[in-house]
Amino acid sequence: MTTEELYLSSVIKRFQEYKVLGEKTFLQLDYNEMHFQPNEASNSIALIIQHLHGNMLSRWTNFLTEDGEKSWRKRDEEFEKNPLSKDQLIQLWDEGWKVFLDTFSSLTCENLSHTIYIRSQPLHVIDAINRQLAHYGYHVGQIVFLGKWIKDQEWHTLSISKGKSLAFNEQLTKK
Repeated sequence: MTTEELYLSSVIKRFQEYKVLGEKTFLQLDYNEMHFQPNEASNSIALIIQHLHGNMLSRWTNFLTEDGEKSWRKRDEEFEKNPLSKDQLIQLWDEGWKVFLDTFSSLTCENLSHTIYIRSQPLHVIDAINRQLAHYGYHVGQIVFLGKWIKDQEWHTLSISKGKSLAFNEQLTKK
């Protein structure tokens, strides 16, 4: 396997892990919790989903041939409160991820050194991928943090429970 193939394989794995973390958080929340906004300066999970949806559609539609900031994107509207149901929010989440995953899976090693544009700024494809990996990880981290804050003692951890690292590591070595 080439370095480029290893990179593409590694990156898609990380993106998919972020997607799952978000989905495991959504499973623990109801409509009101999805729309909970700690304060006016913060975003609710619903707003973050709307933003990621808009970003993914804009960035990954015709990724190699058009600027990633599409003229049809209404970024400011992504941060406006909408009374979308939990199912509607998950549909936005799924649609954004589908556009991203379909486009990403079509990329080849040769594409990595190509230049694309986001807001008229040139980026190599590999840099654009890294930029989105950091961006999506940042927002999924916010989603998980809000979920933990909202659920408090009812939160079901998405990783190793506090105080359980040793047992987890022992279990791994037994496999």
